[in-house]
Amino acid sequence: MSEWLVLALAMAAAAVVVLVVTFVRHRTVSEDDDPSDTPDVIEYMTMMIGVVYAIVLGLAIAGVWEARGIAEDHVQTEAQALHEIDERVRVYPPDVRDRVREDVAAYVDHVVTTEWKTMADHGHVTGRGTELLNRVRQDVTDYEPRTDFEAQAYQPLLDQVTAADTARTARADSTAPTMPGVVWFGLITGAVVTVGLIFALQIRRTAREVILAGLFAALIAFLLFLIWDFDAPYSRGITATADPFLTHFPDAGK
Repeated sequence: MSEWLVLALAMAAAAVVVLVVTFVRHRTVSEDDDPSDTPDVIEYMTMMIGVVYAIVLGLAIAGVWEARGIAEDHVQTEAQALHEIDERVRVYPPDVRDRVREDVAAYVDHVVTTEWKTMADHGHVTGRGTELLNRVRQDVTDYEPRTDFEAQAYQPLLDQVTAADTARTARADSTAPTMPGVVWFGLITGAVVTVGLIFALQIRRTAREVILAGLFAALIAFLLFLIWDFDAPYSRGITATADPFLTHFPDAGK
């Protein structure tokens, strides 16, 4: 099922629930009920709870958006480090240079074709990817420089291998959702309480009030969906992509 369809159904369901509750409440209310007779303290509490919940929603959205940005940075760092290895190794003898470049290309190809799908579907990186990156590390570390020029390039190459490995580890850690279950419990409970407090104000079944109540519930559903969508940077919605790898290695995956 498309995520946009899920969003539409969630927003519609939230609005329908509010409309149904409003209709049922209006049918069961006593004849002497006065909708305007709402204690000031209830109005104040409703306003404060709404403000607090809006702040919590804003912080949650900012948190998952920041996590998505960090995930993109990990991908960019890893791709750039591999590109530097591919370029800097040109000072080595042809056989060593070609072997390193072939192993880098094999690793990148695996990432963009296989590992990325595994991350999206299962939330983890592959053992094969780790093996291929270790092969690149061995290619670089096992070579003994023969000239001063090669020796000068040796340490920077090691630094780039370390940077790629660190970025890969960070990418692996970012595949899991960033929002703990207890936070989701608080967000959903807060949504129910916030929307439920609409009825504490004894709204009437006028077109204006019913439409506004439905739109408010749909907005809450949309914001919760937005948080859920951003919560997994590599697998849902507007995700971090493998484009940095393809930018530096345009032949990968072909």
